[in-house]
Amino acid sequence: MIITFLNRKLEKELSSEAALIKRWGPEQAKKIKRRLIDLAAVENLEVMKTLPQARAHELSGNRSGQISVDVKHPYRLLITPDHEETPRKEDGGLDWKRVTRIKVLGVEDTHE
Repeated sequence: MIITFLNRKLEKELSSEAALIKRWGPEQAKKIKRRLIDLAAVENLEVMKTLPQARAHELSGNRSGQISVDVKHPYRLLITPDHEETPRKEDGGLDWKRVTRIKVLGVEDTHE
């Protein structure tokens, strides 16, 4: 999968092991890095739904259009499809199998 980032600052933070550890601590940094490796390795977003430890799911409400991928409780890696036109099924739902590009929005506790 092709991965882009919300901005250059976030890309630098999540791409550098030292920066990850400084910001999130060693255990959380390791999990964030693991999720990014998982995302880069899959052919499409549908595969992430099959990884029980990832618990990838769509969010609703003010986070509609975003996808949450578990890191370490309570934090989630937030992503969104990064296509010119978001791949949709006939019923209007996200077509996870056709999502091959994502944008990382950040790491957050979505329940705050």
